[in-house]
Formats: sequence, structure tokens, C-alpha cells
Amino acid sequence: MTPPDTGPHIDTALVGRLVDAQFPQWSRLPLERVEPAGSDHVIHRLGDELSVRLPRHAGARGQAAKEFRWLPRLAPHLPLAVPVPVAVGEPGCGYPWPWAVSRWLPGEAATVAVLGDSAEAAGELAGFLTALQRFEAPEGRAGAELAGRPLSERDGATREAIARTDGVFDAGALTGLWNEAMAAPAWDRPPVWFHGDFHTGNLLTVDGRLSAVIDFEGLGRGDPARDLMIAFTLMTPATRAVFRDALGVDDATWTRGRGWALATGLNAHVAHAAADPRVAAQTTRQITQALLG
Repeated sequence: MTPPDTGPHIDTALVGRLVDAQFPQWSRLPLERVEPAGSDHVIHRLGDELSVRLPRHAGARGQAAKEFRWLPRLAPHLPLAVPVPVAVGEPGCGYPWPWAVSRWLPGEAATVAVLGDSAEAAGELAGFLTALQRFEAPEGRAGAELAGRPLSERDGATREAIARTDGVFDAGALTGLWNEAMAAPAWDRPPVWFHGDFHTGNLLTVDGRLSAVIDFEGLGRGDPARDLMIAFTLMTPATRAVFRDALGVDDATWTRGRGWALATGLNAHVAHAAADPRVAAQTTRQITQALLG
């Protein structure tokens, strides 16, 4: 998650002007803002079959082009649905960044209440990550822009967040886990594909079953440990064990995965928890589950 929104003001009128100017074939379709909004994009449903996503901040400005390039290549190899990009819009009408039009994916965000105890869902998620990790880019086209950033780059910010949340969480326990993650051996095998932001908010369900994975802004290649975040945002200790066994995760990668869950959970908690009780509850669970292992 990103710091609080400091980007351009995005309302339905702006989205309508952009669609009218750049994609007149859809100009007569109704627009409806989707709530709750994400931290990275403002999303509108466009008619019955399309969605429009506008980045809230500069950090998300590359997502439209990345998904347009890679998701059509990945989709045939993955066991769950992913967004189907239709078009990439250009800056305009005072809006500064590229934006995306995709096929509408039905469903609701995954929740612990619905899927947390599901061994079947844990196995499905392991299967999705296994398929993603095995994908081979055609003709070696995966470039440097997909290179993953190491967990160690988050060291300073994570230690600062631990200090800032002392009294909310056990700073000694958090520091101990973070030191373990920093000391864990690095990924020493060929780079594999990862989603990059694999948590409950980026999973969709239909009728209580997993249906789709969305939001591939963090898509890249490298250490797959960051995708283990889902084990601590969604699962219980019992279903985590099913997930880990199905994915075949070694001790060092699991420890780095706990570190990713801790770092991202603390970042989101510091940035958003005071203003958003929903985020406060989600990140508290993520942090405490990471401590459990």
C-alpha cells in the first residue's frame, strides 16, 4: 500500500471526459464509481463489461502498460482468471498519467471469514503461484523493468515503523522477526515470476470460491518470497501449513516471506490505520500472523 493519496483529484466527471475524448465508441456507456476505492487506483465500472482504472499517484503510473503487455501472455498459463486489458488511455483533460480499460471481472474481495479456514483455497493459491513461477517469457522478453527489489531495501523504513508502533505491537518480537528475515539466506536460484502484491484485496471470489487475481502493478521476476504475504493476510496456521506444503517452500524463503508480510503490514499500518479502521484491522492481523510463523 502507498502513502495517503496526494495525487490529482479524480471524479466520475473526469473519467467521463477522458473516455469521451479517447474512446468515443464507449462514450454512451454509464459510469459508476467502485467503492471502497483502492489505495493505488480509482476504479469505475463502464457499462456492463468494462472497468476504468486511473492511478491515484505516480508510483502506479506504469501499471496500465505493464498489464497490457504481460497479462495476455500470462493468462493462458494460470488457473485463475486475471484482468483482460482492452486499452491504455493517455494523459489528458488535466490528468497526468496513463490509465487502463479492462474487461469487468465480477466478484468480491476475498476475506478471512470466507476463505481463511479453507484448505482447498490454500491449495488453489499455491497452484496459482506455482503456475506463475513456471511461466517462461516468450523469446526472453522479460526485461530489467521486471527485476524484483530485495527485502533488505526495506530495512530502514521497517525499523522506523517498528519504533513508531511500539505500544501497539511488541517491538521486541517484531525486531526479532525482522532480524531473522534480514539474516535469512537470499534467493540463489534462477529468478521466477511473482505477483508482487499478493494479498486478500487482490483476490476475487464468486459464491465463496476463488475466481480471479487482480492488480499486477508489482509483477516481476526474482525472489518469490514476497508472494507468501497471502499466507499471513488470509490464512490460519492450519491452512498456512497446507499452502506451504503444496508450494514446497524452504525455510529461508519462508522466513523472507514473513519479513515481507511484516514490512508491508507495518508500512500500511503506519500510513493508513489511524484514518481507516478496516486497514487497521487487516494490517494488525497480518503483522500478528507473521509473528506466529
